[in-house]
Amino acid sequence: MSTASSDTATDPAVPDGPTEPSRRQRRLALPDGVRPYLAPLLLYGVTKLVGLTVFVRLLKAADEYQKKDPRFGGGAHWWDVLATWDGWWYLQVAEKGYEPGPLVRLAPGGLFTVKQNSVAFFPLYPGLIRGVSEITGLGLYGSAIAVSVLASFVAAAGVYAVISTLAGARAGTIAAGLWALAPGAGVEWAVYSESVFVAIAAWCCYCVMKRHWVAAGLLAFLAGLNRPTSAALIGAVGLAAIVTLARPESRREHGIAGPVYAMLAAPLGLLTYVTWVGLEAGDLTAYFTLQREGWAHYFDFGAYTLDVLGNTAIGHNDYLFAFSVPDLLAVQLVVALPFLIALMLRRKPPLVLVAYTLASVVAVLGTQQMFGNTGRYLLPVFPLLLAPAAAMSRLKWPSLTVFFTTAAVASGWYAHFVIFELGIP
Repeated sequence: MSTASSDTATDPAVPDGPTEPSRRQRRLALPDGVRPYLAPLLLYGVTKLVGLTVFVRLLKAADEYQKKDPRFGGGAHWWDVLATWDGWWYLQVAEKGYEPGPLVRLAPGGLFTVKQNSVAFFPLYPGLIRGVSEITGLGLYGSAIAVSVLASFVAAAGVYAVISTLAGARAGTIAAGLWALAPGAGVEWAVYSESVFVAIAAWCCYCVMKRHWVAAGLLAFLAGLNRPTSAALIGAVGLAAIVTLARPESRREHGIAGPVYAMLAAPLGLLTYVTWVGLEAGDLTAYFTLQREGWAHYFDFGAYTLDVLGNTAIGHNDYLFAFSVPDLLAVQLVVALPFLIALMLRRKPPLVLVAYTLASVVAVLGTQQMFGNTGRYLLPVFPLLLAPAAAMSRLKWPSLTVFFTTAAVASGWYAHFVIFELGIP
C-alpha cells in the first residue's frame, strides 16, 4: 500500500521546493479577525473620498473661502477650511495648551457675557494631535487631519462590528457606508473631535454587548476626556452594568467585578476634566457657565428646538443662530428622528444601544445650540443606522452601487459644503 508521502515523492507534478502561494492563498492569509473589515472600510473610504472631492469642487466654484477670515471658514487653500471654527480652537490647545483661570466677564446685555476660553474644548483630541506631531513631524495641521482620518476608519469599523453583530455582515458593511453619508459627516475628515469620539463610543458599546467590561469602562473613561456629550455613553454603560448586576443569572454568568469596574471607571474622565476646570476657575460650575455665557449652549428642555421648528414652519428666521439652508436640512432630520428611533426599537437592540441613542437624542434636541448643526451633533448616534442598514441589506449590489454613488456625490454638498460654508460647524 502506498502512502501519501510516497505518492508525493514520486509525483512529477509536485516540485521539490516550496511553491509560490496562489492569489487565493495570499488573500486567505489575512488574519481571520481582519478580513471581515475590508469591505466596510473600503466602502467607507471611497464614499468619503467622493464626497470630499465634490466639496472641493464646490468650494472652488463658490470662490468665497479665500475672502473669509482664516479662523472663520476661510483660508488660502481649500484644505484650510477644514481647520476653521472649532478646528482653530483645537489647534490652539494642541500648540499652546490651556490657559485656565477665573472666567473673564464681558459687558452685560450682549449675547455673550463671558469671554470664550479654550478650556471649553476637551483635551483628548488636541492631546493626540500634539503627540502625533511630536512623533511624526507632520506639524499640527497634518497631525490633526491624520488623527481624524485614522479615527474615522476605526469608527467605521466599530459601526460595522456593532451592526453586523445584530443584523449580519452585509448590513454592517452598509452601515459603515451610511455613516460616511450622514448629515454633518464632513467633520469626520476635518479638525474636529467627532471621529475620535465615535471610534471610542462604537467600540465601547460593542464591548458592553460582548461583556468585556474592563475595556468598556476604559473606553467610556476616554470618551469623557473627549467631549461633554460623553455623558450619554457613560450613562448607558452604567445602566447596562446595573441591569447586569441586578439579574441573578447574568450576575452569575459575568461576575460582579467587571460591571462594577465599568460603572465606576466610566464617569471618571468627564468628572476629572470638568472638576479641573472648576478648580482652576475658582467655581466648580465654571465649565457650564462658560458654555452657557460664552457660547450660548445650555440645556433648555427643548425650548430652542421648538422655537426653530415653529419659525421654519412659517418661513421666518426670528431665532438665535439662524442659517436658512442648514436649518432646513436639520428640520428634515428632526422630523425623521421618531421614525428612525421606532424602527431601531423594533429590532430590539441591546440596552446599551437604546440608552445611548435616546440619551444622545434628548441631549441634542433639549439643548440650545446651533440648530443647523443638528446633523453633526447626531453623528455619534450610529445605532440609528441599524434599521436602514438591515433593510438595505436585502438589495442587490447594483442597486446599492447606484445609491452610494448618488449619495456620495450629494454628500459633498449637504454633509460638507452646507455646514462649512453656508453655516457654522
